[in-house]
Amino acid sequence: MQQGGKTNRDRGANLGGDFPIHHALPIRHRQLDQSMFRIAQLTKFYTLLSALLFSLSIGSVHAESRTDLYEQLTGAKLSEVVPILKQLEDSRDENFLSLIQEMVDGNLYYDKTTLALRVINKVDGVKIVTDPLTGATLEVESGNLKKIRVNNSVRVYIRGASARVQLTQGNAKQRFGAVRDLFAKMDADTLQLITELRVTESSKKVQGAMDLVIAMDQAKQNADPELRVAAINLLATSLEPDVRNLLTALADPADETIVGISARAALEGIEGKVAFYNKVDTLFFGLSLGSVLLLAAIGLAITFGVMGVINMAHGEMIMLGAYTTYVIQLLLPNAIDISIWVAIPAAFLVSGAMGVLIERTVIRFLHGRPLETLLATFGISLILQQLVRTIFSPLNRQVNTPSWMSGQLEINPVLFLTLNRFYIFVFALLVFVSLVVLLNKTNLGLHVRAVSQNRNMARAMGIKTAKVDALTFGLGSGIAGIAGVALSQLTNVGPNLGQSYIIDSFMVVVFGGVGNLLGTLVAAFTLGIANKIFEPITGAVLASILVLVFIILFIQKRPQGLFPQRGRAAE
Repeated sequence: MQQGGKTNRDRGANLGGDFPIHHALPIRHRQLDQSMFRIAQLTKFYTLLSALLFSLSIGSVHAESRTDLYEQLTGAKLSEVVPILKQLEDSRDENFLSLIQEMVDGNLYYDKTTLALRVINKVDGVKIVTDPLTGATLEVESGNLKKIRVNNSVRVYIRGASARVQLTQGNAKQRFGAVRDLFAKMDADTLQLITELRVTESSKKVQGAMDLVIAMDQAKQNADPELRVAAINLLATSLEPDVRNLLTALADPADETIVGISARAALEGIEGKVAFYNKVDTLFFGLSLGSVLLLAAIGLAITFGVMGVINMAHGEMIMLGAYTTYVIQLLLPNAIDISIWVAIPAAFLVSGAMGVLIERTVIRFLHGRPLETLLATFGISLILQQLVRTIFSPLNRQVNTPSWMSGQLEINPVLFLTLNRFYIFVFALLVFVSLVVLLNKTNLGLHVRAVSQNRNMARAMGIKTAKVDALTFGLGSGIAGIAGVALSQLTNVGPNLGQSYIIDSFMVVVFGGVGNLLGTLVAAFTLGIANKIFEPITGAVLASILVLVFIILFIQKRPQGLFPQRGRAAE
C-alpha cells in the first residue's frame, strides 16, 4: 500500500534503518506477534522439560532393571548366565566391562544375605572386599560370600562382549586390542558392528585390524572367487596367528582353484617373513646374553689385564651386587620402581669395597704369582659363599622387577622384545662407554694404562702403583656388582649365582684379548649370539660345549685373542 507516494518500507528507512516490514504494522499487530512468540517459547520449554523428565524416568527404569539383573545373576544357573549378561550388555551399563572381567578372573562373588555383588582381591596376602558398582571397600565376612561360577560358554561370551564394548567405548589402543580379540571368534552381529564402525574409525591401526576381520570373513564365506582372492591378498600382508591359521586351512594342496593357489602363495610369503623375524628374535636373545657376559667380564678384563691376577672370586662380586639389590628392595618395599636406581650405586660401592679389601689384605702380597692368586681367590670365593649362606640362608631369593621393566615390546605379532632384557642390553652399553671414557679421559685411566704397560717404569715416574692396584681391583669388582644388579632381574639370587658366570667371563676375556675392552665387547656378543644359535639345534649344554671347543681351537691358532695388546703391554 502506498500513502503519499511512499511505501511502508520507505517509512522504515526514513527512521534510520532497513527494518522488516512488520515494524511498520499497527501496534496491535505487533503485540499479537509478541504474544505468539512467547507462546511458542513456552511451548518449546515445556516440550524440552517433558523430554527431560521422560529420559530421567527411562533412566530410572533402566537402573531398576539393571538391579533386577544383578540379583538374577546371583542365583542364576550356568545356562542362564549368558542371557542375563546379554541384557546387561544391551543396557549399556557402565560397570559391565569391569564386572565381566572380575567374573572371568574368578573374583566376583555375591552376598548370600543381601544378594549384592562383591569383588574379592588379594593385596599382599590380605583379602579386600569391594562393591563392583561403586568401588567402595567393605567389611564383610568372606564366609558369607559365594562365588559366581563360569564355564567355557560364559568365558567365550565374555571375551566377545568385552571386545564389543571396547569397540564402542574404549580408546584407540583398546579398540585395536578388541578387534584382535575377535579374530578367532567372529559372529554375524559382531561382524556387522565392525563393518559399521569401520566407516567412522579415525585410527589407521584400528582400521587395518578391522579390514583384516572383514577380509577373513570374505575369504571364508564369500561366493565370488575374485573377492575371496582379493581378501586373501590383503591377508597376505598380516602376520597375525589367526590369519595364518585361516590361510593354512584354505591352502589345501589338492585345491587347484585360484583360491587355493592364492592361499598357498600368501601362506608361503607369510612363513618367509616369520622365519626372518625368528632369526631377529634369536639375534636379540643372543645380544641379551652377550650384554650379561659383557657386564660380568668387563671388570675381570681390567683386573686380569692390568694386574695379571686370576680372580676366582670375581663371581662372588657379582653375587654381592645381586644380594645388595635384594636388600635394597627389603628396605624400600613400597618403592620397587625406583629401588633399582638406588641398588646400582649401592652394589658398585659394596662390591668395590670388598674388592679393595681383598686386594689390600691378600692380592698385594702375591704380585707376579698368578697361580697363587688363583688358589687364594678361590678360597676367598668359598668364604664369601658361606658368609652369604649364613646371613641369608642357602635358599634363593626373589628380586621383584620394576613395573617399567616388566612386560614386552610388541614389534609385530611374531616378534616381541622383553623389556628387562632390552634395558639390560642398553645398560651394558652405557657401562662400557662410561668405562672407556674413564680409562681414556681421566688421570686414573692414564695411571691404569701406564701400570698395565710397564709397572716398574710407572713407579719410577712417581705413580703410586699400590694405590692404582687397589683402585683398579675395586673398579673391576664394582662393575661386577653392577652386573649382579642386572642378573637379579633375570634370575633368582642365590649363593651360587656367580659360579654360573665365572668360567664364561674368563672365556670372554681370553677370546677377546687380555686387557682389551673392545675385544671384551666383541667377544661377549659373539659368544652370546653363538650360544643362542646353537641352542635350538643341539640343546643348551651341548651348545656351551661347542662354544668352549671353538675357543680352545681359536686360542691354539691365536693365543693373544681377537685384539692382542701392542707395544710393551704385549709382554
